[in-house]
Amino acid sequence: MRILLLAVFIFFFQNLFSQTTETFPASWEGDWTGTLDIFNAKGKAQSVQMTVEIHKIDTSKEGRYTFGLVYGSKEQDWRPYELVPVAPEKGVWKVDEKNSIVMESYLLGPKFLCWFVVQGSRILCTYEKTGDDTMVFEVMAGPEKEVSTTGNSKQGEEEIPEVKTYPFGVFQRATLKRN
Repeated sequence: MRILLLAVFIFFFQNLFSQTTETFPASWEGDWTGTLDIFNAKGKAQSVQMTVEIHKIDTSKEGRYTFGLVYGSKEQDWRPYELVPVAPEKGVWKVDEKNSIVMESYLLGPKFLCWFVVQGSRILCTYEKTGDDTMVFEVMAGPEKEVSTTGNSKQGEEEIPEVKTYPFGVFQRATLKRN
């Protein structure tokens, strides 16, 4: 019985470790399309077709990938960004917008995240590969100015830290399928 359990154990772990590890962005490569729904406090405000294009760039730019965003069509709104490796082993990348804007972005588990402030708006963009052929794209945005500040007090012996709350004005979500 022990030998049988040992054989099953060895077989299980050999199969577990012999599987190829999914790597970012190679395992995300392709054209991902779907409908982006845009919400405000009143509900769905708009829907637009969306594509995320991720493709390896020639080897002269080591480790770089296209990271193009298309809203509607390329004639309407095409953003030909690039993914640039910074410290891929730590999940650190940059999104180069090819216009002097280059933003640090982070791969944490199944999510690729970019959080930034532009023109007084705080914006969080997330991309999550939820299956081999499905990606969920989300954007949460609102003013950078806090709406409340609480805490910063003492409750008995406990020091309560200051907490600032920021408003949301827009939420966008698309479930994209790989073509």
